[in-house]
Amino acid sequence: MQTILIVEDEHAISNLIYVSLREEGYHCTRAYDGKQAADFIESETYDLILLDIMLPEIDGYELLEFIKPIGTPVIFITAKGTVDDRIRGLKLGADDYLVKPFQIGELIARVEAVMRRYGKSEKQLLFKDVSINIDSRQVIKNNSIIDLTVKEFDLLVELIRNKNVALYRNRLYEKVWQEDFVGETRTLDSHIQRLRKKLGWEDCIKTVFRIGYRLEG
Repeated sequence: MQTILIVEDEHAISNLIYVSLREEGYHCTRAYDGKQAADFIESETYDLILLDIMLPEIDGYELLEFIKPIGTPVIFITAKGTVDDRIRGLKLGADDYLVKPFQIGELIARVEAVMRRYGKSEKQLLFKDVSINIDSRQVIKNNSIIDLTVKEFDLLVELIRNKNVALYRNRLYEKVWQEDFVGETRTLDSHIQRLRKKLGWEDCIKTVFRIGYRLEG
């Protein structure tokens, strides 16, 4: 799972980014000031850092100088939106620059673009005895290809990216089918049943009462 460090001192914005990126399958850590972020960066490896400029303790510009030798890509997220501010941030080595307020969809698109640029997009997922190639959409178990429909494949990827997390039926449906959930669960439930049978995962894909499903492992 790709890891992102969110460095943002405004808790409401940090929480919005955190929840939104978690829903997209990213593993996220939050830091609320520059010093805390520096401590995290020294002890952990991240695929991407989302960095506010106006931070307590150590500001974003100074922190970027600390990050550059490590080579981790950085997207500035800031209220400082003048052309001079953007030029300064990009010249210092930021990979992109997003000005508050922003649409969360734009943030996700920019995150995905930077990940692709650095070759950090997930190409393969592994879970127990199953290997999933994202590009070819192939699922292999014990050296045999498992034949899945388009939605079964997308559902499997969503479950693996959120393993050990209880996922609500409406969230799963909307994520996989890309349409509003209207309360009818038979479509989702039948796809879950087929996945269990095809993969032999009757004990792995758990039904969570009144919530949805959880992939355990």
